[in-house]
Amino acid sequence: MTEPNTLVHPAEEFTPMKKLSLRTRVLTGAVVVALGAGTFGAMSASASTPAAAPAAAVKADAANRNLQQTTHLTLAAATKAAQAALDAAKKENQRVSVAVVDRNGNTVLTLRGDGAGPQAYESAVKKAYTAVSWNAPTSELAQRLTNAPTLKDIPGTLFLAGGAPVQVKGAPIAGIGVAGAPSGDLDEKFAQAGVASLTK
Repeated sequence: MTEPNTLVHPAEEFTPMKKLSLRTRVLTGAVVVALGAGTFGAMSASASTPAAAPAAAVKADAANRNLQQTTHLTLAAATKAAQAALDAAKKENQRVSVAVVDRNGNTVLTLRGDGAGPQAYESAVKKAYTAVSWNAPTSELAQRLTNAPTLKDIPGTLFLAGGAPVQVKGAPIAGIGVAGAPSGDLDEKFAQAGVASLTK
């Protein structure tokens, strides 16, 4: 430590450098300058050169055979179908839940009707999922269990009447499931009312 108000000669502050030979000091300085120039060059190059596109990028055009397009219901259409199913149930004084899933089985929306039982919500989702997965009403699929009983072991499915697929040119694009009525036939009738609403 230096005393206050005492001037220190610059050479005294860097005493460790005095111990280095002239050759070492010159080489050290050259390395620092080279590193600085390299960093500046890298920064300059990255600033002026645009980043290259990833090598694995897929060219998205109509002729590309690596892409596939799918059709999905809009949220407005899914809401319309679910409400139509719920309204059909209300006309017959049935308390149900309604679910709409997309082509991939993802739940788009659910409506839990007033007074619907707690089991109805999950059952409606599973029926909708099952209907879109096999592109058939779940009442028909339930009959297939006689010949293929292990179908019921597939996660997320429910082979009870009450699910109906929504189709475009015969291909499934969504599923509507209804649960909570005293019989599966009623549930499926309401699900079909939801499907029918999309053609109006």
